[in-house]
Amino acid sequence: MKVANAIYDVVFKYLMEDRNIARLLLSGLLRTEVLDIDLKPQEYSTSITEKSLTVYRIDFKARIRASDGKEKLVLIELQKAKLPSDIMRFRRYLGRQYANKDNVVIEGEKKQALPIITIYFLGYAISGLEEIPIIRIARQYLDHSTGEELNVRSEFIESLTHDSIIVQVEAIKRKRRKTELEKVLSIFEPGTRHEISIDEDDYPERYRPIIRRLLKAVQDDRMRETMEIEDEILEDLQAQERATAQEREARRKAEEKVKIEAKARKRAEEEKKRAEEKMKIEAEARRKAEEEKRRAEEKVKIEAEARKRAEEKMKMMMRSLAIRMLREGEPIENVIEETGLNEEEIRSIGL
Repeated sequence: MKVANAIYDVVFKYLMEDRNIARLLLSGLLRTEVLDIDLKPQEYSTSITEKSLTVYRIDFKARIRASDGKEKLVLIELQKAKLPSDIMRFRRYLGRQYANKDNVVIEGEKKQALPIITIYFLGYAISGLEEIPIIRIARQYLDHSTGEELNVRSEFIESLTHDSIIVQVEAIKRKRRKTELEKVLSIFEPGTRHEISIDEDDYPERYRPIIRRLLKAVQDDRMRETMEIEDEILEDLQAQERATAQEREARRKAEEKVKIEAKARKRAEEEKKRAEEKMKIEAEARRKAEEEKRRAEEKVKIEAEARKRAEEKMKMMMRSLAIRMLREGEPIENVIEETGLNEEEIRSIGL
């Protein structure tokens, strides 16, 4: 049997328009009984021809039976996406739900914010969790000091935090052993196949209304046309994302190149500065060496002059001694020996 692929927005919308089917799927996903749902029409209208469409979302006000057996109203935000880039849109839509003043229940004169439960159908895999078909994010109230779970529920906390369920379509298709819920969710086929082949007998009786509605969808020519339009839109969006990614990568490379060039210029300037500093130090060292040399030469000159003056003074003293000895009649040999003057110098005295 061939049925329409529920991964398409138009098919999923058609499927969830049936309240009984919507309650059936939501009960399976929430693992609790959904007693009644109220589809919010103002959030439901959307056009498949809008180029900006990549996320499909439905908001329900639902009356469910809680784990304690009591009935309570909740807001269910259901979104479906085929592209990883839709995460920011998820955040925007969720923020609007928290800010929406209509998402309250009135008890007497008191307004109480509805707890929010988010459900995401993803046509791609989350890194690190690729093999998990359905991921439940369930909050716990914990005592920070002891780690003990607190078995209470607070209006304050319930109004500001939420549980989530993530359905990974690719993981459901890969997994062999399936629960009843995973089996029925295999009606979501990743990719661009408009039809999928199934055996109705493989599905539990209570889920067969889903199969029969998808069988109706596949026979609707207008729905087939809309699926083709959705393929075109998705292809355009993927092309735009690839172009954006390429532009982003080109910018990143250009910025990286600018950074590398700036670093290279900085290194060159630093090296030039170090070279100039080195030259300055070397010039200062040469100047000091020349100054030291000049001072050494000056010292040598001064010492030479001092020695010359000392020698001249000594010579004058020896001449005086020689004169005195000659006058006293000392032989010239004794004068030579005593004064160190040579004979010619002694005779030049003229005594």
